[in-house]
Amino acid sequence: MNRPQFYEEDLFLFFNGRPRELALYEALMKKMEAEFPESTMKVQKSQISFYGRHLFAAVSLPRSKKSFPEHSILVTIGLPYRLESPRAAVTVEPYPGCWTNHVPVWEEEQIDSELMDWLREAYIFSESKR
Repeated sequence: MNRPQFYEEDLFLFFNGRPRELALYEALMKKMEAEFPESTMKVQKSQISFYGRHLFAAVSLPRSKKSFPEHSILVTIGLPYRLESPRAAVTVEPYPGCWTNHVPVWEEEQIDSELMDWLREAYIFSESKR
């Protein structure tokens, strides 16, 4: 996976004071690097974005602690359909035929084959866009 020049420093700032969330992210990254070796990632102020030709997924920290478990990360997955799963906490259709699905992760075991299948679908969907 292609990482930006100051990846380690940016990652430290992004997860500053949140070692549990960092550990979850690192577990997810390990699987994503194996699955999407040609993809690119970018650490931004509010999220870590993953790109093929286009954005296909992101990781962020929940803004509302009341709505999500403590010490969790949100995995955002772009799909051509709404995720009909109890794991999808929030789903929106920002434009027709494209759904943004937010899946909270608070245990490493939740970074499973189902989540990776959704990420794989999101990657394929993003690659099919013009």
